[in-house]
Amino acid sequence: MSPGEAVDRMSPVALFLEADIVVKAVMIGLLIASIWTWAIIVAQWWKMRTLVRENERFERDFWKSDDIDRFHEARGKAEFPSARVLAAGIAEWRRSTAGRGRIDREGTRSRLAVALSAAVAAEIDKLSNRLNILATVGAVAPFVGLFGTVWGIMRSFTDIAGAQSTSLDVVAPGIAEALFATAIGLFAAIPAVIAYNRFSHAINRMEARLGRFADGFHGTLSRELEHDA
Repeated sequence: MSPGEAVDRMSPVALFLEADIVVKAVMIGLLIASIWTWAIIVAQWWKMRTLVRENERFERDFWKSDDIDRFHEARGKAEFPSARVLAAGIAEWRRSTAGRGRIDREGTRSRLAVALSAAVAAEIDKLSNRLNILATVGAVAPFVGLFGTVWGIMRSFTDIAGAQSTSLDVVAPGIAEALFATAIGLFAAIPAVIAYNRFSHAINRMEARLGRFADGFHGTLSRELEHDA
């Protein structure tokens, strides 16, 4: 075999085409997982980037506003976390203070705190929805690739026994196919793990920011209760 033919046999396409059906299935599955992972990474990155920018603008404008009800009517129906937290607080405030001669201030504060905390938790759950896929791919893909490698090496040993030769020409292609499965597994897993860690950090920061906004809003409404006393 000439050096050129050897290189052609070791190309990724050739390794895939010559692989056993089980190894091919492993490779295809890992490639699909990798494409799915990158689709989630791009979508989540764009979503987080947009939400952070919109939240910052919304909160900045809210704290500059002198009329909460007017601000809520103008901006409270927006579809991003800070707006939905504000809407949850306003809704609970109106339920707790509507149609009563004497307002239960402590009960109102307690219900507001619960409503705002629940709204923050709901927003974080939405943002974390697809992170479990990244975590699963990052944890499982290397082992799936390793399964393909083990299967491919077993097949290589069978070929060696059938050919009754330990020549590199007999051994190398099968082992290369097997190791290629592990390489694809790592190719799928590494970006998934890195993205999971980065997005987890970004979501934790978002949760802290929303928590601070909710606490500040709760304090504002608590002072309003004192004025109404």
